[in-house]
Amino acid sequence: MEYKRSSALFAEAQKVIPGGVNSPVRAFKAVGGTPIFVKEAKGAYITDEDGKRYIEYINSWGPMILGHAHTPVIDAVIEKAQKGTSFGMPTEIETKIAELAVSMVPNIDMIRFVNSGTEACMSAVRLARGYTGKDKIIKFAGCYHGHSDAFLIQAGSGAVTFGSPNSPGVTQGTAKDTLLARFNDLENVKEIIAQNQGEIACIIIEPVAGNMGCIPPKKGFLEGLRSLCDAHEILLIFDEVMTGFRLAKGGAQELLGIHADIVCFGKVIGGGLPVGAFAARKEIMSHLAPLGPVYQAGTLSGNPLAMAAGLAMLKELNEGAVFSSLQAKTAYLHEGMKKVLTEAGVNHYINRIGSMISVHFCEAPVVDFASAAKGNNDRFKKFFHGLLERGIYIAPSAFETWFLSDALTYEDLDVTIQAVKEVAAEL
Repeated sequence: MEYKRSSALFAEAQKVIPGGVNSPVRAFKAVGGTPIFVKEAKGAYITDEDGKRYIEYINSWGPMILGHAHTPVIDAVIEKAQKGTSFGMPTEIETKIAELAVSMVPNIDMIRFVNSGTEACMSAVRLARGYTGKDKIIKFAGCYHGHSDAFLIQAGSGAVTFGSPNSPGVTQGTAKDTLLARFNDLENVKEIIAQNQGEIACIIIEPVAGNMGCIPPKKGFLEGLRSLCDAHEILLIFDEVMTGFRLAKGGAQELLGIHADIVCFGKVIGGGLPVGAFAARKEIMSHLAPLGPVYQAGTLSGNPLAMAAGLAMLKELNEGAVFSSLQAKTAYLHEGMKKVLTEAGVNHYINRIGSMISVHFCEAPVVDFASAAKGNNDRFKKFFHGLLERGIYIAPSAFETWFLSDALTYEDLDVTIQAVKEVAAEL
């Protein structure tokens, strides 16, 4: 299929934007071909610059949980924009969304708004180090917490060795304080803690991984992390940039019944505008400037347009009905895809939790980055482009979760399942 307008726009973009995109996954390098350029979106659909419409399963990588251009959100942004787009001064709406967020999420008393999920995770780690007086952090292979230096670390030669930078520009000095663990492997975490007694400030984790496909935690894994953190005076940070206000009103903490010490948000909390936030109990948050010595600031933090969008979104989600609806739709899609892929004899494994789902072309369960990496990427590329040609847009990478919106109808899901059936016959 030709995407003439998108191809022309991509060629123009590459002259003035590195790689033609402002975030690498958009360039389609993982799947090949030319990225489509979006012209507009409404509800469950996007329309590209060539005029082709798609049923869409990215939803701006999560925040469009109620669908694109959701009327209450759009109305709130327009109304606020008419009164000014940015002040760099306090506004009442910041307090309103903070009060609502704190009321929805377990185990937090205070929240600080920033401008992205990267900024939220970076600030949460700084706060953890300042609060504990310790330097090292544990993160998990395959979990993505933004592009802050401390997070761009790959594995060393053994389970308890220091990580090494996997991006030029990240120093060895930064890397030495980041310890890499295996997702869903509690014994590996115990080993790392034993080798670094009294030096670890925090463990940061996506409670449900979304950057190696959707990978839920094994039973007892998060509970075990909580116990280890309590025993060793380590703060547990949940990166809920994806899962916050998506898996439940209170995010993964509520759904899974595990309390973190610091929680990071993004995506849904901004209603589709660029927003991040981090939150914790008052005793921890009181270490932040201007109350305490841990410095964090942002000229555009609490932007009124973003706060208006986020407040409108959270008000609707606070009613709660959307989560059961989304879970039912995602389960329906799961069963439909499983049936047609199985009937076609295609080896696959589907992971799902709430409204997050991913298809892995492998034979064994996908529980961590190593098992996700065993998937057949050539098959995924054919799967991606086959769906794209049939008007279904999924994440252009085998290592990304799909996000459903409640704007999807069961007819949309049936169309998607039929498209998967047709593509499966070609795999």
